[in-house]
Formats: sequence, C-alpha cells, structure tokens
Amino acid sequence: VCRSNKSPWVCLTCSSVHCGRYVNGHAKKHYEDAQIPMTNHKKTEKQEKVQHTVCMDCSSYSTYCYRCDDFVVNDTKLGLVQKVREHLQNLENSAFTSDRHRKRKLLENSSLNSKLLKVNGSTTALCATGLRNLGNTCFMNAILQSLSNIQQFCCYFKELPAVELRNGKTAGRRTYHTRSQGDNNVSLVEEFRKTLCALWQGSQTAFSPESLFYVVWKIMPNFRGYQQQDAHEFMRYLLDHLHLELQGGFNGVSRSVILQENSNLSGSNKCCINGASTVVTAIFGGILQNEVNCLICGTESRKFDPFLDLSLDIPSQFRNKRTKNQEGGPMCTLRDCLRSFTDLEELDETELYMCHKCKKKQKSTKKFWIQKLPKVLCLHLKRFHWTAYLRNKVDTYVEFPLRGLDMKCYLLEPENSGPESCLYDLVAVVVHHGSGVGSGHYTAYAAHEGRWFHFNDSTVTLTDEETVGKAKAYILFYVERQAKPGAEKL
Repeated sequence: VCRSNKSPWVCLTCSSVHCGRYVNGHAKKHYEDAQIPMTNHKKTEKQEKVQHTVCMDCSSYSTYCYRCDDFVVNDTKLGLVQKVREHLQNLENSAFTSDRHRKRKLLENSSLNSKLLKVNGSTTALCATGLRNLGNTCFMNAILQSLSNIQQFCCYFKELPAVELRNGKTAGRRTYHTRSQGDNNVSLVEEFRKTLCALWQGSQTAFSPESLFYVVWKIMPNFRGYQQQDAHEFMRYLLDHLHLELQGGFNGVSRSVILQENSNLSGSNKCCINGASTVVTAIFGGILQNEVNCLICGTESRKFDPFLDLSLDIPSQFRNKRTKNQEGGPMCTLRDCLRSFTDLEELDETELYMCHKCKKKQKSTKKFWIQKLPKVLCLHLKRFHWTAYLRNKVDTYVEFPLRGLDMKCYLLEPENSGPESCLYDLVAVVVHHGSGVGSGHYTAYAAHEGRWFHFNDSTVTLTDEETVGKAKAYILFYVERQAKPGAEKL
C-alpha cells in the first residue's frame, strides 16, 4: 500500500504483506478490514474461532494475533507456521550471502580496510553482528551493543556454563521456540549470555534478540509492548535484574563460586547493591559520599550511597547551544556536567533537610564526593526533563574526551589513588536521535580492538573518532585505564 520495506508483516490467512503498526500500520488495517463482513450477522462459535487472524513478522519470525493482541507460541498440527519460518529464513540467508559477497568486495577495494585485514589476518574481525529491531527495540539494541564491547563484563557472561532450559520436545529447534518453555524457566542471565555470544562471531549479519526480549517482558513489566522506551531506564533495569539473578545462583553453581573463579573482579570490591557483590557491582559499582550541612546550626550529615551510573544535569546556561560549531557562548563540556553534579548547592524549599539537632526541617547545602570509582564509569546525561505537561529533550551538544577523562578532582581522597587509576578511556556511546523520550531512535558507537563501529540495529558500519566525537551523547561508558607495569615504582 505505502511501498515501505520497513517491518514487513505477512498475513498467514491470505499471504498478503503489509507494514507493521510502527510504520504506517497497514497490517493492522488489513486485519480490521477483514472483520467488517462479520459484523452484519450473528457470529457462530465456529466463525468466532476463525477470526483469530495471525500474522508473522518477516524480520524476527514471531507470530502475532491481532484479536488477542499477543504473540502466539503454538503451531498447527502439521507445523505450518514452522514451515513458513524456514522458508522465510532460507530467503533471508540467500539474500545475506549475496549481500556479504558484495560487502566483501567493497572492503577489499578499500585501502583502509585492506590495511586492517593485513593487521588482523582475517576478514572475520570486520564481521560485527547487528541486532534486529523487533518493533521499536532500538533502545535495547543500543545498550546491548554497548555492553558487548565492555570486554571484562562481556567475557564474564560468555564464559558462564550454558543452561539447557528447553525440554525434549523443543530441544534442537531455533531460539524463537524458547518462548514456549513456560514462566518458571526463564533466565535473563542465560539469554543475555546467548546474545553476547552471537555478537562478534562474524557468522551472521544480524541476530534477532527475540528470546532475550521475551524474558525482558516476563520479568520487567515496564517494557512490555512495542512503544519506544528510555535506553537509560532499560540499562538500569537490566543491570539490576542480572545482579539479582546472579546472587541467587546460576545453573546449580553458586554465585560465590563463580566470583571466586573470577577473583580479579571481586577482590577489594565493597560496592554491594541489594546484597552481596556480583560481576555487575564489581565492574559498574562505585560509592558516593553525600554531605548535607544545616545552614542554621552547622550540623553535618554524611551518607555513603552505592551507584552503578551517575546521572548528570546539563547546566542551564548551555541548553540553547545545540551543535558543536554553533557560535556564541562557551561550549558545554562533560567536565561542566561533572562539576555541576559535584559542586556545593543550596537545597530549595521543596528539599528541606530534617536536622537532627534542630529537630525540624531546615535550609541546608548538599555536596557529592566520589568515595570509590568503578572499573567502568557510566555517565548518563539528563537530556529529558519535565515541563508543565510535557517531557522535553535538551538537545545541547556536550563535548566529551575519547581518552584520558581524569576523575581525580572529584574524589574524596585523591591522595590515596595511583597515578593512572583515575584516568578513563571511552569505550561506548549511546545516542538518542529525535525530540521526545517516547519517540525517536537510539544508536550506539563502540570501540572494538582499536576501531570504532556505529551500531544502528541490523546495520553495523566502521566509523572514525571524529564522527564519534561529534555525537550528541546520551550515555557514555568509560573504562578505567590500566596502570602500566612498574609505573608505581617510577
């Protein structure tokens, strides 16, 4: 109808193909038009059953019933849905093969990539795997691609023992059948592990994270449906649930045994959120000191708060500066945002502090210090804020360093840190394109083996540092720089 090639959905009743609900919604209109003849006369019970119009997403191969407004996990007695899936997959694989040959020729003709091929010794190093969009799931894809390039975190999950959750009936089938395994057997850690293993193998152009998304639906009700979600909110829920599941043991192996085998992660780590330490807190966990001073009697209150990421305001004086090259006024930098976060501020009337000495709420000041820095510093720029009725986006360009972010001046006790222990290098950036939190699109830039890639759902392209530096960052992932051997002796 609209000649769109995005999100094709095929009707399994009549085989016609229409675009999905988040393009122009012609697949849904096709279903609604099919219902009109039935409204003119009384429906029999048999006709009632016929009206469950089922369609299939040609990208993820998931089947969907518009009447039930839910996904369908069962098949016909003859396995017809499975046959359609296999046919579509064969078509897609043949298309991928020809596309890969075309891309390989382009790579061989590129002097830059020919040089890279000689250094790395094979073409597989360039075969980064994209993640298919399952219907506005770019928020999830951008976070997964970013986390997959944090080597210490990613390797931990990839080295975990596999868990065979499927029973005998579904064993050996493709991953989209794992949604039939029932509510009690879903494992976020296992599906997260499978997704990370599928990336960077070079065996396919794009991977469908449908099984992981299904588990997300099961254990994180906030993310059910196909509306656009906030990538930062998803990242926090994902890390929190991975942390909780790892605490409960994994495949009969207790969490403590797993951490003992990876003692370099758990050693001297005191940052525990909701219980004992896991790989999540060992890598992303830091500790803030929150100082509050009563302005009336001078009483000081100190509190230590663990964190997995820091949410930074973009200072109000920079909010009209949208591009890097825009003239007029100073450029907003990441240091400005960090300084705004850690500077002394007077709490307003709505945030009066309950002073234990004065025995009532008083005016006070607040200041943050970082008591312990994490191995991976995750910085979230607060681009979305509420006005009277709307959640608007701050589209200001914030300049950020790709190397050598120095966090020493924000530490509570900087004198106790090593010469390079406070330096961080950028490994990934999540970018939000568009104007609103409930709309727009997410992509990610990430560094892998010294090269930068741009991850845009199924599409992965090589890029350069200059392009990354121009991005309007939403979430920044910095990895602690490893001190060189013998540096302390010098």
